Amino acid sequence: MGHDGGLVSNASHILGHLGAMQDAVQYQMRAIDINEGDCILSNHPCTGGVHLPDQSREYDHVICLVFIPEHTKPIFFVANRGHHADIGGIMPGSMPSNSTSINDEGAVFKSFKLVKDRIFQENDVTAVLLSPRKFPGSSRTRNLHDNLADLRAQVATNQKGIHLVKELISCYGLEVVQAYMAHIQHHAEVAVRNLLREVSMTTDGVLSASDKMDDGSVINLRVEIDSQEGSATFDFEGTSPMVINNLNAPRAITKSAIIYSLRCMVGYDIPLNQGCLAPIHLLIPKWSILDPDDDAAVVGGNVLTSQRIVDVIMKAFKVCAASQGCMNNTTFGDDSFGYYDTVAGGAGAGPTWHGRSGVHTHMTNTRSTDPEIFEKRYPVLLKSFRLLPGTGGEGRYRGGDGVLREILFRKNLTLSVLSERRVFQPYGADGGEPGSCGENLLLRHKGPIVNMGAKNFVVVNPGDIFHLKSPGGGGYGAPSSDGQSSLCKHH
Repeated sequence: MGHDGGLVSNASHILGHLGAMQDAVQYQMRAIDINEGDCILSNHPCTGGVHLPDQSREYDHVICLVFIPEHTKPIFFVANRGHHADIGGIMPGSMPSNSTSINDEGAVFKSFKLVKDRIFQENDVTAVLLSPRKFPGSSRTRNLHDNLADLRAQVATNQKGIHLVKELISCYGLEVVQAYMAHIQHHAEVAVRNLLREVSMTTDGVLSASDKMDDGSVINLRVEIDSQEGSATFDFEGTSPMVINNLNAPRAITKSAIIYSLRCMVGYDIPLNQGCLAPIHLLIPKWSILDPDDDAAVVGGNVLTSQRIVDVIMKAFKVCAASQGCMNNTTFGDDSFGYYDTVAGGAGAGPTWHGRSGVHTHMTNTRSTDPEIFEKRYPVLLKSFRLLPGTGGEGRYRGGDGVLREILFRKNLTLSVLSERRVFQPYGADGGEPGSCGENLLLRHKGPIVNMGAKNFVVVNPGDIFHLKSPGGGGYGAPSSDGQSSLCKHH
C-alpha cells in the first residue's frame, strides 16, 4: 500500500481478500495513531458505520508501516491476512453454520496493537483470544499455541516486506519507486476503462442480472456504463435486506468480487490494485445483505455470498456460465481442536471452453489438506475423494463436474457445514444447461442416512460418515442435435 493506504500490489492467491486490504489499512489510518515499530491486528467487519472489512471472522489483518530515516511519516504500508483455523466462538473452526451475531464467531479485534514499540503483546492478545467464552454458548480459542505462532509468522512476513521495500528504495530511490507504484495503479485503471468501453460497444451500456441464495435472498445488480469516460456504476438496489443468519457480507466482499471479475474480463495480465476500482462507482443499499449492521453475523459472507456476487456480475456481462457458487465449508472438532476445510467443485463453461472439473472457483483458491496429513493429525479417515461425472451442465461446452468427498469420524466430534447451491442450480448460459446442485448427507453408523441441508451442525459418533457432493458448473451454448458437447466429452 502507498502512503495513502491505497493498494499497489496484492498476491492473488485468495481472491476474496482483494478488496479488503486497502479499506482495512485506510480505516486504521483514520482510527488510531500508528508509530514506527507498531503492528496492528484487526478482524472486525465494520465499526461506527465505517467499514473495516474482513470478510470472515477468523481472517486477521496484520498491518505494519514502512519508514525511512529522512521521513517522519510512513511512505508505504505492508499488510497481510492469515486464516486462523479457530479463534473461539460457538463452534469448532469458528465458522458456525448457525451464528446470528458477530459474537458467535470468535474473538473480535478492531484496532489492536499486536506489536507496540517493537514488542509483541502476547499477554494482551491472549486475553482477547480467551474472551469469547464470556458469551453464552461460546468457547475460548481451542488452540492458543497455534494462534500465537501464526500471528508471529504474520508479523515476520510484514517485516520481510518492509525489508524488501527499503531495499527497492535504496536501489532506485524513493521518487522512482513511488512514481512506478503510481504507474502500476494507473495501468490497471486504464485497462478497466478500455474494457468498459469495449463492452458498451456491443450493448446499450446497461447490463443487469440477479440470482438467489439458497434461503431466497436476492442479489440484484444493474450496471450503467459511461462509454466516454470508460466508467461504470454498479448499483445493487433491489438486493435483499440483511439476514438473521451469517450470509451477510461487508462492503469489501462486493469490492473484492468486482475487482476479481473485472480482472478476469480484461483478458491480459494487469496488477490487482486500487486502480481497478477507480472507474467504478459502487451503490449498495444500507442494511442490505451486502451492507449489514455492525453486529451482524458474517462468516458466510466471505465463503458463500462472495461467490454469488461473482455469479451475478458474470451473468450481467454474459461472460460464462455459473461455477459451483460455493466453497463447501466443512469444520469439525471438539474442545481441544478445530479443523476447517473447503471443497472443490465444477467451473462454469464459456464461449470457447469446457468448465474444469474438481477445482476451486472464483473467490476461493485454496487446496484441501493432503489425505496422509489429514488422517494422521485428525481422528478421521478419508473414505472417498473423487470426481462426480455428469454433474456439470450439458451444452455446446460442458460445465465442470463436482466432487464426492466422504469423511469417516473415529471419535465424538461436532461437525458444521456451511454451503450453498443445494437449492438453486448453478445457471447455464446462452442455452446451456445448469449444473447439478450439491448435497450434504450424514451416514449414521448402523443407522439412517440423514440429509443435513445446506447449513447445519451435528454431533457425530465413531463410524459416522459425512458424504458431501459439491455442485457442478453450468454449461454454455445449446447442445448439438446429437447431444454431444463440442470438441470432446473429456475435460
